[in-house]
Amino acid sequence: MSEIIDNRARRIRALKDIIKHLHAGQPPDAVRQKLTEIVQATDYSEIVAMEQELMAEGMPVEEIQCMCDLHSQVTRDVLVQIPARSVPPGHPVDTFRRENDELRRLIASFRFTFAELNSMENAVPAEAAVLRLRQLFNELTDIEKHYQRKEHTLFPALEKHGVTGPSKVMWGKHDEIRGYIKNFGEAVRETKASAGEWKLIAQSLGEAMLRAIEEMIYKEENILFPMALDTLTEEDWGEIWASSPRYGWCLAAPREGYTPPASLLREGLKLNAAQAIELPTGALTLEQLLGVFRTLPVDLTFVDAEDRVAFFSEGPDRIFSRSRAILGRKVQHCHPPRSVHIVEQILDDFRNGRQDVAEFWIDFHGKFVHIRYFAVRDAGGEYLGTLEVTQDLTRLRQLEGERRLLEYEKVTP
Repeated sequence: MSEIIDNRARRIRALKDIIKHLHAGQPPDAVRQKLTEIVQATDYSEIVAMEQELMAEGMPVEEIQCMCDLHSQVTRDVLVQIPARSVPPGHPVDTFRRENDELRRLIASFRFTFAELNSMENAVPAEAAVLRLRQLFNELTDIEKHYQRKEHTLFPALEKHGVTGPSKVMWGKHDEIRGYIKNFGEAVRETKASAGEWKLIAQSLGEAMLRAIEEMIYKEENILFPMALDTLTEEDWGEIWASSPRYGWCLAAPREGYTPPASLLREGLKLNAAQAIELPTGALTLEQLLGVFRTLPVDLTFVDAEDRVAFFSEGPDRIFSRSRAILGRKVQHCHPPRSVHIVEQILDDFRNGRQDVAEFWIDFHGKFVHIRYFAVRDAGGEYLGTLEVTQDLTRLRQLEGERRLLEYEKVTP
């Protein structure tokens, strides 16, 4: 039947129909066989288009997230392997690929150590093997930087070009991997586990974690990166390159060699540093205004009435990293899928005048972080947007009594 599938639209339709059978419960082997009979060859763009069409037709993102590993497995036989496009050293894709090479090395080391633990018969495994496993886990936690750079720099750039499927599906898969890593980390911190318990940790938690990471590497290198290189402009890559350092690097630092386009630099406000911005309660020069935002002991992010990120303040100790790539991005796309419904509820309540403030407090990397959302309205009560104010209250919660005399805080040199 392959001769009737003679154009892109028909292949995508065939892919979609077969994937629906997979979602309906047909065994992956049967679906794979049918796929290879009907679609003898496809490329990354048709896989992406197929998933985006399924979402457009109403299939929940969560369902595609749950099944996307199976999508990958059943389409590998027909996916055309496009040779990796050459990019300059230090280009964002070059750095992502180098990080994936290091992750592969790390995965191989994990499996070698798992095999060593599995071969032990004594009640208490060798201390050296356990220590090596914990060291490998510490290295693996760097993967968070890889995923955050994708989520906050690469995904927004693709969305500007109308490519929304990868960000919706992959972010959810990132969260699955984060869950595997968290569970594995809790297990490897146990200091008195027996050899049998270590084997169980390796065979269940460990292997599930490694397989999920390998699957993500496959999707990045065979679908995400080729698509991004075909879609994004040099200016987009320049923006990604400029925004990346604040998220850090996963096991491999960028190489020298890539130069972003000169047009990367934004002109900003049409004022020089000495010109004043007139406000109802006074005037500030641009330099003064930027200085105030940098000095405030809170992080500010403003989302406009169309739910797009319009502004964020920059300080030396931001609690949650921000990049310029999120400016103009729908705020719903700045949050993991599992929390989007909360964001939607807050915005809807603010927009319709039901609420004006929402606040949360969390333990974040040992800090007590207070997060407040305020509805911003004009003088007539019309909704202008939402202001997020985030503050580290760890020190303030510890204050007691009074301080009435001048006393400066000691600054460590």
